[in-house]
Amino acid sequence: MVLKGPKYCSPNCPFFRCAKRALSRNRGRAWCTYTNDYCVGYRCNYAVCIRNRLLNNGLCGLSIKRSREDLMPPERPELQVKVRSKILKKLGEKEIF
Repeated sequence: MVLKGPKYCSPNCPFFRCAKRALSRNRGRAWCTYTNDYCVGYRCNYAVCIRNRLLNNGLCGLSIKRSREDLMPPERPELQVKVRSKILKKLGEKEIF
């Protein structure tokens, strides 16, 4: 599957559902029996994606490629902590790193 850019959610998607269960597909067109008109897709208040990828602006989350950044671990600063004498006796060191 090759992604060519973000796409808007459409009623022709196999993951698109109507929360009112009013969507019927006839002759390649999506028909809403609730409004008795063609389905408006992501602009409908009852549009749902069963994969939970419908974004607020109507884009399909499956068509968006994630960007990954190579994160280098930050350098560890040298911290020295002074401890009490009881702990020093047990550890045998003056400072803990």
